[in-house]
Amino acid sequence: MNTLRTLLFALFFYPGTAGAVFLAFPAALVGREAVIRVTHGWARWHRWCAAWFLGVRSRVEGSPPRGGAIVAAKHQSMFETIEMLLLLDRPAIVMKRELADIPGWGWVARRYGIIPVDRKGGAAALRRMLRAAQVAIAEGRPIMIFPEGTRVAPGERPPLQPGFAGLYRSLGLPVVPVALDSGRIWPRHSFVKQPGIVTVRFEETLPPGLPRAEVEAAVHKAINALEYGP
Repeated sequence: MNTLRTLLFALFFYPGTAGAVFLAFPAALVGREAVIRVTHGWARWHRWCAAWFLGVRSRVEGSPPRGGAIVAAKHQSMFETIEMLLLLDRPAIVMKRELADIPGWGWVARRYGIIPVDRKGGAAALRRMLRAAQVAIAEGRPIMIFPEGTRVAPGERPPLQPGFAGLYRSLGLPVVPVALDSGRIWPRHSFVKQPGIVTVRFEETLPPGLPRAEVEAAVHKAINALEYGP
């Protein structure tokens, strides 16, 4: 049954995604807000398909931030990368530069306001990332980052990537850690999804200006809060 559910999800969601990409190109010619509207429409389509075909829904605990903040989230599946577009207010998402360099799609993504990060680019790459982040802050948008750098399986707790500390130190913004458990029902290396509820927990906000070791330890503990159990 779960295999059939997943097949139905793919048959509906991915053609809808192709349509959203097609609409995004003319929207990008109009401006950023037009791209954001198309993106949010696509995210709502994903939420509907996940709920009706897969039986996957999210349960939000805590309060999503509004305005200037760094939102640092656990990353276990594709689900949260799309769901967070609806839970936050027009987030500017930090993502790998390779994705932003894809011909055509990368141009649209930059028009949306993504923040490309080049992990091997050194200081120059960090400066480019900060310039993009400052544009987003000027527009009143939160900065969304997955500080572990990649999707991980439930139970894995890798250290944070250095790009998080660079953003935190340079932008002077509070940090809202986000714990989630999507990997239980949306495995990263499995086509078949399981029905269930994904908990998305917005943890206590951390103030700007903390020492690097302190903020990294606090964020690491907070985003993994659902991993430790009761």
